[in-house]
Amino acid sequence: MTSTTVERPVAARVELQRYRISTGERVLYGQRVDGVVRVTDCPVGAGRAFLVQRGLERDVDERGTGAWAALQGLVADYASRSEALDQPAILLNREHLDADLERLTEYLSDEAS
Repeated sequence: MTSTTVERPVAARVELQRYRISTGERVLYGQRVDGVVRVTDCPVGAGRAFLVQRGLERDVDERGTGAWAALQGLVADYASRSEALDQPAILLNREHLDADLERLTEYLSDEAS
């Protein structure tokens, strides 16, 4: 019996954007693995890396928007949120959501007054 190895094509990792938080600089990378684009958030140097998004393989979505535009939007939003939170946005937790909701509720009640 012979065994076969299924080869999964992996493209080179491409730097998409850098951002800085108090713990140091981080880099968002894109990489196509088996036809699917994955975005990772990695520290410059040692530290924990995170998978931000995978599955950006379609060239055009229902609205006719190109995948490149969607990727650029994802990266820009993620980096902006990460800098605002002073941590990788993937770590956004319930506490941040509750605090944001409380601030929004206060703002809306002030506007209504």
